[in-house]
Amino acid sequence: MPFDVSPSARLLFQGDSITAAGRDPADGLSLGHGYVAAVARHFAASGATPDILNRGISGHRTADLRIRWERDAVDLKPDVLSVMIGINDTWRRYDAQDPTSTADYARDYRELLLPFQGTGTRLVLMEPFLIPVQREQWAWRQDLDPRIHVVRRLAAEFDAALLAADGLLNQAAREAGDPTLISEDGVHLNSRGHEVLAAAWTGLVRVG
Repeated sequence: MPFDVSPSARLLFQGDSITAAGRDPADGLSLGHGYVAAVARHFAASGATPDILNRGISGHRTADLRIRWERDAVDLKPDVLSVMIGINDTWRRYDAQDPTSTADYARDYRELLLPFQGTGTRLVLMEPFLIPVQREQWAWRQDLDPRIHVVRRLAAEFDAALLAADGLLNQAAREAGDPTLISEDGVHLNSRGHEVLAAAWTGLVRVG
């Protein structure tokens, strides 16, 4: 469901380290070196200069976003809010024995979106994803796949554009012939993976 926004629109990207991609948290204008920066380059190449903000923070889960949401999202009054969150909710189950239930994930994610209902802010929900590069990561899918379905349901409920990142990036990994050409650890993208995400994102949101 692509949509158009004005050249002066404020685009806010929220999430974890995949979105942060090395941004400087002390610099409110820092975009990092990932898909957010690639989106900015795409628009600049076409002569569009929207106001792009990156507020991704490494390691964050959905509950962490709720804690900082007023300051880092609602108060910024974005015209477009893009969210990708959830892989750390899954990952912590396997590396720290600290699970987040699917029900809690759904509740927290929904609470993030509610303040934007009826405000005119357009939403882009990006599926959390996993590109298994180690055999044991296939077991993560039993935890992650229900979260992906949560995001799809919320996209329908809130009339958001849905970026089906999980299938998109796994397809890109298959086409590349080696998943590590997209992500070395299955979670954090390299430049090729970020470009895949950015191309999909700019296919959904057109500025001009």
